[in-house]
Amino acid sequence: MAAKIKKGDKVVVLTGKDKGKKGAVIAVFPKEERALVQGVNMVKRHEKPSQTTTGGIVTREAKVHLSNLAIQDPKTGDATRVGFKTLDDGRKVRFAKASGETIDG
Repeated sequence: MAAKIKKGDKVVVLTGKDKGKKGAVIAVFPKEERALVQGVNMVKRHEKPSQTTTGGIVTREAKVHLSNLAIQDPKTGDATRVGFKTLDDGRKVRFAKASGETIDG
């Protein structure tokens, strides 16, 4: 099945402690059904010092389940569901169900 959420997409968090936050997808992990979203689900990790880093407590993003994310509508900026349609030239593209706008160029 085609991916509804891809790297670089603008998404909205639907549930959890970061509900309503918006951010860009950094990476998607299809086998785990999770994604990394910029500025969402921030956690603190303790890192040991190495030759390149000084170590200490580092804040970074943790993975979010795909069911807790929705694509941001290109027209309104709200959360929307994603559909697929084939254009006249034969390309399969994603579109926002709320507004009908295509998500893929």
